[in-house]
Amino acid sequence: MTQQPLRLGTRRSKLAMSQSGQVAEAVRQVTGRPVELVEITTYGDVSREALAQIGGTGVFVTALRDALIRGEVDFAVHSLKDLPTTQPAELVLAAVPQREDPRDVIVARDALKFTDLPRGARIGTGSPRRMAQLNAYARSHGLDIETVPIRGNVDTRIGYVRDGELDAVVLAAAGLNRIGRIDEVTDFLSVDTVLPAPGQGALAIECTADNADLIAALGELDDPFTRVAVTAERSLLAALEAGCSAPVGALADLLADGQIVKEMRLRGVVGTTDGTRTVQLSTTGPVPETHDQALALGRELATEMLAQGAAGLMGERAH
Repeated sequence: MTQQPLRLGTRRSKLAMSQSGQVAEAVRQVTGRPVELVEITTYGDVSREALAQIGGTGVFVTALRDALIRGEVDFAVHSLKDLPTTQPAELVLAAVPQREDPRDVIVARDALKFTDLPRGARIGTGSPRRMAQLNAYARSHGLDIETVPIRGNVDTRIGYVRDGELDAVVLAAAGLNRIGRIDEVTDFLSVDTVLPAPGQGALAIECTADNADLIAALGELDDPFTRVAVTAERSLLAALEAGCSAPVGALADLLADGQIVKEMRLRGVVGTTDGTRTVQLSTTGPVPETHDQALALGRELATEMLAQGAAGLMGERAH
């Protein structure tokens, strides 16, 4: 007897379809059941406004979550950086698979590196976080750049460079990796230059909280280290009371001695988009063993950042 396919809800974009397809294959392997992709259009996909203007938080997620709650799909795949920090009671984050490269990258004309861009170079990004850190770096290193707000999929963004409208665009390494276009990158931005968005490079696999069998099956794909890292990053974001379109960067990474993981370091940054003011701090401690310990790590760093004026740098998004 043929088993009913599991229905995986995904956004329609090329990147979303690619990463959902990879998750679907992994779920087939752990469950032995067929998986079909169900394409869902989200508000963030159809709106042409800047993400910061339409709220940012949840614009790529709400329609998928609604489909889950209505029983139209069995589980959904999100880019974790798009998820609001508040988890609905009826849904559960069943798995956070091993994280891809969390870094931001540059795709520039003439194969240029970021620091080799000409004076007055126009760099496109739709992210206030990227604008804040690129402009701060440029100010402190004597670079003359202009950050230009853009929207659109990978093809659209890289097209601005190919057509000569922009000198460079900033994208996530993970997305380009997942669609097989990482060879178009001209520079990988060190996390010491630009901290990624909380959760960047990680995926979230979500299903309803009452589906114990599916939760257990999807849990096979969970990577414990990735989960505690992104939990700490998202806890920082939540404690700053900032949405996923706010100019906040965060990265928790594991500090290892050879093969032995010793500690976790959490770094956070908040800045004004013009790069004139930033608050950047870090904390290092034992690798969290529980969800609550990871939450506490994020909250502690956020408290220190707020004490140094972080809320004032986020403007209205801090409220």
